[in-house]
Amino acid sequence: MDLLRNAVRPYAWGSRTVIADLLGRPVPAPHPEAELWMGAHPGDPSWLVGPDGSEVSLLEAVNADPVGQLGEGCLGRWRGRLPFLMKVLAAEEPLSLQAHPSAEQAAEGFEREERAGVPRDAPNRNYPDPTAKPELVCALSEFHALAGFREAARTVELLGALDVPELRGHAQLLAADPTENGLRFLFTTWITLPQTALDELLPPVLDACVRHVREHGEFALECRTILELGERHPGDAGVLCALLMNRLVLQPGEAIYLPAGNLHAYLQGSAVEILANSDNILRGGLTPKHVDVPELLRVLDFSCGDMPVQRGEQVQPHLTVYRTPAAEFELSRLDWPANAPNGAVPLGDVPLGGDGPQIVICVEGAVRLHTHDGDELRLDRGESAWLPACDGKAHIGPAGPAPARVFRATSGEH
Repeated sequence: MDLLRNAVRPYAWGSRTVIADLLGRPVPAPHPEAELWMGAHPGDPSWLVGPDGSEVSLLEAVNADPVGQLGEGCLGRWRGRLPFLMKVLAAEEPLSLQAHPSAEQAAEGFEREERAGVPRDAPNRNYPDPTAKPELVCALSEFHALAGFREAARTVELLGALDVPELRGHAQLLAADPTENGLRFLFTTWITLPQTALDELLPPVLDACVRHVREHGEFALECRTILELGERHPGDAGVLCALLMNRLVLQPGEAIYLPAGNLHAYLQGSAVEILANSDNILRGGLTPKHVDVPELLRVLDFSCGDMPVQRGEQVQPHLTVYRTPAAEFELSRLDWPANAPNGAVPLGDVPLGGDGPQIVICVEGAVRLHTHDGDELRLDRGESAWLPACDGKAHIGPAGPAPARVFRATSGEH
């Protein structure tokens, strides 16, 4: 096992405090820091740091010894790729409105763009790779998001509460057909509105949101979000479409799983995210980047209802697992509260026959990793480690006074 040095992605929506504080660097950082990447993504792989300070790219290490690093099962299923990427997200401003394709949609879209000769790094490329991109995000702080389409009947109530004359016809149509088809029709109508129509419609909608917030209406949180998005992205169809979505506030330790076709936008807060190692994103607005509305409409899932919030399943003392149907990844959390005994806890067998590699990051306190052959590694807050499949069984426990908290990424079939 090796200590990791990870890339920090400086996107404009990032925080100048969260990642810098986690890594023990001066706060505030000189520039926004949005994501800390842990994995073997070709665009910014982690680096394995040896005891002597030497460094090797994790991507190079996997390519040089795929069996030892990934294990036979992971190697065969994912064709020599580490299937997951783990991140720490630090959102100070809203991200784009987006969805991800299924495996079948990604493969078809990738081949279509390959035949068309679209360069893989072109800004208008929708499918730079042929793989799906499911993801799960688990809050480290209070985390705000839009995710999935709200129950149609509740959206009709929201539109009624706003009482915007220009939206009454739209609300009536949705009330008459509160199904996936009705929601698809309304979303398609809004996201394809000509700019002149949007410029006429958005001001009265924003005015109605201001009134609703001042009156402490039932949908005040949703309206404040629309106002924030409208201020940051004036004239953007995504502002209007956000009226149709679930507005979530996750508490630390709570998580949401975002399968293929789920429309979402992270708004603010810090979280651990685990996702399939893919770059396929279909954007719907709230961004200056490429937006392909017809392609987005092809992949969106218009089923509606409350977005399920996970708190994880405690499978043994100290170990909580966040279950998803994704084969690419599984996220788990290890906790030692302040009154926990100081002792090692099994992290789980990782035999070459079927289990695979792991990445762990310490987000609170300090922990000690050790394997059956005597290797040891200490992780302080903000530090992370790579455990290859060939390490065999590993254990982890507090390296000092509790509390301590670690997040662990594995493939979903370990």
